Amino acid sequence: MNTVSPQHEPITNAMTVDVEDYFQVAAFEKCIRREDWSHWPMRVEGNTRRVLELFERHGVYATFFVLGWVAERFPALVRDIGAAGHEIASHGFGHERLTSLGRSEFRDGITRTKCLLEDLTGNAVYGYRAPSYSIGPATLWAHEDLLEAGYRYSSSIVPIHHDLYGMPGAPRFAFFTGRSGLLEIPVTTVRLGGRNWPCGGGGYFRLLPYTLFRSGLRRVNLSERCPGVFYFHPWEVDPQQPRVPGVTLKNRVRHYLNLKRTAPRLERLMRDFRFARMDRVFLAPTHADYPVVALRAAEPSAH
Repeated sequence: MNTVSPQHEPITNAMTVDVEDYFQVAAFEKCIRREDWSHWPMRVEGNTRRVLELFERHGVYATFFVLGWVAERFPALVRDIGAAGHEIASHGFGHERLTSLGRSEFRDGITRTKCLLEDLTGNAVYGYRAPSYSIGPATLWAHEDLLEAGYRYSSSIVPIHHDLYGMPGAPRFAFFTGRSGLLEIPVTTVRLGGRNWPCGGGGYFRLLPYTLFRSGLRRVNLSERCPGVFYFHPWEVDPQQPRVPGVTLKNRVRHYLNLKRTAPRLERLMRDFRFARMDRVFLAPTHADYPVVALRAAEPSAH
């Protein structure tokens, strides 16, 4: 009788979707005022349903980090995501970066969104992802507030250098935060040349060759024997979305380049790798031995 050793069993990675609309991204925050969001054509529902159809074709169950702002306007969409067998998690309420929120505002937002999503689906919400991955050295207090609000895990850190986010000194794989005890699950990177490189999705998935992502994730799965975390947004499967005027060249490239390639690349990704929900990949009893890490907070300002 042939058996497969645990060292050679295929690794199951986590597939995640950040449910927000195109006009809510950080790249457009200087061009679109928050109070004008409702004046822009909303495409998040149709795009998210396209994503649901994509997952159904490939038999993939994912975690959807839903913005509270979106859930209030499209409650049936949230219910349908849950009814299809996917995990519903929180993306906060209004897509504010934590660096622009007071701590009480943050607590109100994560509590409000958690209650809203649980009321809509009838299921507990365990996961959270900070808008623009804005948990970093200056906002590590968020882990304590998340645990107190009833969350079990966060996926809000990317251990790379980036002009909008990133904490390159953070662990690359899941760990319990030292002060709060909350499970933090970083977006996946691959270690090459003494540096962390992105292979967890987002704009890099559209901008860089697919083969780089495939080889990076395979290295994580096969050489390091760890599950990866992949993410994308519903607007990334929407090449026909409205073009926002006044956007800088860098942000136009970040947001619009290769939108037509996202869906076909996702099809390839789901053929090449195994994926499941975050809670089933990382909260299972077999993953109870994550390390405890004390992250270093930013030094307080002299001002």
